[in-house]
Amino acid sequence: MKKPLIGTLAALLTAGATALAGAPAATATTTTAAGAAESAQAGKVAAVTFAGTVALSNCSGSLVRLPASTANDPALVLSNGHCLENGMPGPGQVVVNQASSRSFTLLNASGGSLGTLRANKLLYGTMTDTDVSIYQLNTTYAAIQSRYGIAPLTVAATHPVQGTSIKVVSGYWKRIYSCSADGFAYRLKEADWTFKDSLRYTSTCNVIGGTSGSPVVDATSGQVVAVNNTINESGQRCTLNNPCEVDQNGAVTVRPGIGYAQQTYTIPGCFSTGNRLDLTKADCTLPRP
Repeated sequence: MKKPLIGTLAALLTAGATALAGAPAATATTTTAAGAAESAQAGKVAAVTFAGTVALSNCSGSLVRLPASTANDPALVLSNGHCLENGMPGPGQVVVNQASSRSFTLLNASGGSLGTLRANKLLYGTMTDTDVSIYQLNTTYAAIQSRYGIAPLTVAATHPVQGTSIKVVSGYWKRIYSCSADGFAYRLKEADWTFKDSLRYTSTCNVIGGTSGSPVVDATSGQVVAVNNTINESGQRCTLNNPCEVDQNGAVTVRPGIGYAQQTYTIPGCFSTGNRLDLTKADCTLPRP
């Protein structure tokens, strides 16, 4: 995974590099904040911008709603489990309902800063089977819409499809990567962690440090289908920052320079009315503590 960057100044001094080792810098397929207002392609294509994304101190994230969320529900922010303020959870560790005052910089469509959002709780965080963190804010979607004119991104409740055009939208770097869903890894192993059914990018989403936690947006529907979390930096096998794929028969495949994301369609099934986390629901498959 893209280990969190430590501090904005340090990150800017190492722009184009990951926290531990150099991954390829963004290519011409990357959109900067200045060019965020992308032209709609032929057919029904969502205008994917930075609106609704957030910058953390060390990662990226997004203001999200679930399909059943209402305007007066407490707002949620989605990022990676390895971006938690207290460090990366160990294998098998699941953090739930932990007090948090973490802050997030909310962005507008062009990547400009609108203001600061603040959490009151870390609802969920893990690096087991997936790599996700979900924060509850001290405000509602309606209040954010009224103050900043920003609506949340919607988390899709269905499995993404191979070949789908996607955008990885980094609020930290204010960059949008464009590629496709190349396929899905049965198991993705990185150092001590194992992720299930990871979405694999085509090569143009060559993500870098600080893009961790970026929403992966379906370019047609505009909905969040995954959360960006890692890339094989140097071709090593199953080591930190060099994930490998393991199939049903145990065969290992290493794909140098290829990035991955963790699907998010399982998240809505773990929430009840009012954006309340409920890991006991029959259709909830997220790991439990």
